[in-house]
Amino acid sequence: MNQLEQWLYSITGIFLTPVLLVLILMFVYALFMLGQFLMEYVQRRTRPERTGPLERVARHHGRIDQEQLELALLKQTEWPRLINRIAPMLGLIATMIPMGPALMAVAAGNTLSMADNLVVAFSAVIIALLAASVSYWILSVRKRWLLEELHQLLSQQEAASVPLKEAA
Repeated sequence: MNQLEQWLYSITGIFLTPVLLVLILMFVYALFMLGQFLMEYVQRRTRPERTGPLERVARHHGRIDQEQLELALLKQTEWPRLINRIAPMLGLIATMIPMGPALMAVAAGNTLSMADNLVVAFSAVIIALLAASVSYWILSVRKRWLLEELHQLLSQQEAASVPLKEAA
């Protein structure tokens, strides 16, 4: 390897541990979000009259317009959306970094080192895909719930602002 290739290899090796730590944090947070989601599902089934997050925002701010409600909706879905998009990228990074040493171990005939590197590579991508899958599922269902709530709130506001025709 020339000097530039050695330098690039050294830089990528530095990022393996931080990427693996972020993936572990994303996976743990995805499991935490799954617990929250399941609790919300149970509450929606057992107590349908319960107020949702957008309704709480509307009550807190008094009269609120559609843009503010949509911003609150985006805020509610921000973390699942980030994990859904970033985890697969980090999984690919965490897969590719150990592949270099694994290929070098194959060339040297060191199958134990190759196997160790491949275990890290494949474990990282599996954790990343699990985190992304869980967050995607949560994001899809929660977005539907929030859009239903947004529609209901806007309908209520519209009905409250339109004066009723007086009976003749």
